Amino acid sequence: MQPWVIGVDLGGTKIELGLVDPADHIVARRRIATDAQLGAQNVVERIATCVDELAAQLPAGQCITALGICTPGPVDHVNGVILDPPNIQGLHNAPLAALLSTRLSMPVQLEHDAKAAALGEFYFGAGRDETSMVYIIIGTGVGAALIIDGQIYRGLHNFAGEIGHTVLDRNGPLCSCGHRGCVETFMSGPWLARHYAAASQNQKSVSGADVATLAIQGDPLAVQVLAEAGAALGATVATLAMLVNSDLYVIGGSVAQCGDLLLAPARQAVPQHAFASVAAHVRIVASALATDAPILGCTWLARQIIHRSPQESLPNE
Repeated sequence: MQPWVIGVDLGGTKIELGLVDPADHIVARRRIATDAQLGAQNVVERIATCVDELAAQLPAGQCITALGICTPGPVDHVNGVILDPPNIQGLHNAPLAALLSTRLSMPVQLEHDAKAAALGEFYFGAGRDETSMVYIIIGTGVGAALIIDGQIYRGLHNFAGEIGHTVLDRNGPLCSCGHRGCVETFMSGPWLARHYAAASQNQKSVSGADVATLAIQGDPLAVQVLAEAGAALGATVATLAMLVNSDLYVIGGSVAQCGDLLLAPARQAVPQHAFASVAAHVRIVASALATDAPILGCTWLARQIIHRSPQESLPNE
């Protein structure tokens, strides 16, 4: 029987925890503010409190055996250290896996959030029964994770997948990273809002989520903004297809919730930017797990490390 484990998705503003049963179902959840500015030990204590609450819901005689946690990159997944993600500055260089493991007396695995979500989709969602897959997450930023022959491709320094800051237009708008025309400037949530505001005669402030909602409601300008973002996504997928020759591209993140308003233009654009023989095999699909993907990916990772650690598990008191 599979062990009970916990997955934790730590983001810039919130932390979501899921208790996962032996059948890979999320049976209980907790959500708290990240408050990274309070420091690593404070974050660890608040996560531990949530873990204790989840452990209290276990069936009699069962215990939590491991925890997986993901954060924005870059991270050192080998040593379990958060490096310097721009939106969680209070946790820079925090040895989060070791701190949690010591506090909870159980093995803990840290992973990059896009890679964790990719593993969730690969094993439990849209990528099931595939051998290779590319996961692209589109939200506040844009990132990707590559799974090739069943294995995460990390590159020499675990930076593989930073597709959001590759260049689509070298004369394009200035990106937050300091370069021009990055993929992120064409499709991330904040940039969707900027494009909509720039094209709209109504200068009322909108967010990326507002643009998505307006498009779903049929607002012509919002539909056009998403279509342009979709075309950029298609060019990005075509480039990846030419490089890594994967067939399946799973799109996750908040912007992807627009569905075919974003994905249909992407599918149409792929043949314009790749060999016909490559484009013919490309499949672009929406995430099957949505926000559950990183939690389930983290719990898959947690189960991989259980046999490597002699530490005690957290019992149901």
